[in-house]
Amino acid sequence: MSRYLFTPPPTPSLPIRGLDERFPVYRLFFVGRNYQAHAAEMGLSVDKSVDPAFYFTKSPHALVQSGSLVPYPLRTENYHHEMELVVVLGQSGSHVSEAQAGDLIYGYAAGLDMTRRDLQQAARQQGRPWDVSKDVEQGAVCSDIVPMPGVVLERGAIELAVNGVTRQSSDLKHMIWNIREIIADLSTYYHLQPGDLIYTGTPEGVGPVVPGDVLHGRVEGVAEVSLTLGPTQR
Repeated sequence: MSRYLFTPPPTPSLPIRGLDERFPVYRLFFVGRNYQAHAAEMGLSVDKSVDPAFYFTKSPHALVQSGSLVPYPLRTENYHHEMELVVVLGQSGSHVSEAQAGDLIYGYAAGLDMTRRDLQQAARQQGRPWDVSKDVEQGAVCSDIVPMPGVVLERGAIELAVNGVTRQSSDLKHMIWNIREIIADLSTYYHLQPGDLIYTGTPEGVGPVVPGDVLHGRVEGVAEVSLTLGPTQR
């Protein structure tokens, strides 16, 4: 049995609706700019015919369960919410076809990709990586996992409210790259594994939140997700 210099952190995991077992989380992938209206509000446009999908990652230890109270993060004055559908993989795959992509799906969840927008914008202007703007402590929020083996969602309302006021409201059908395309393409970069979560991008309406704000989002037919922001912990 291995001995460690200090106690390693526990394996990140999420509850599974209807089951006592928890779902161990391996990796967190995120699709960038997957709704045209969101790209536009960021001052950008996406031409699917020439622009490939692109991705970034967060540490699995940034994962926090829906309903949590988390501190406002360090080194930002412009912390944004991004409401997303999360695809949960239960099978491995590499270079899978779009037709085979559904075979990897275990289920879905509702998630929040929290972003230090001021740091992201500065990084973009300087041509630097997004790591410190995206890989935020407790900045990947996720609901319980809803088992839907093999189901490929194509439409459904996706919404987010802050303090009861709607900020984001769209439909999954407006994703630029659909779920089959995302899984197939991502599998050409990585050997996808059970436990991988794919946050599929956010629609328009992203905006700042401050300590004391309560966020509540939903993906129709899947789940709801919530988060409360507390003061910064230094």
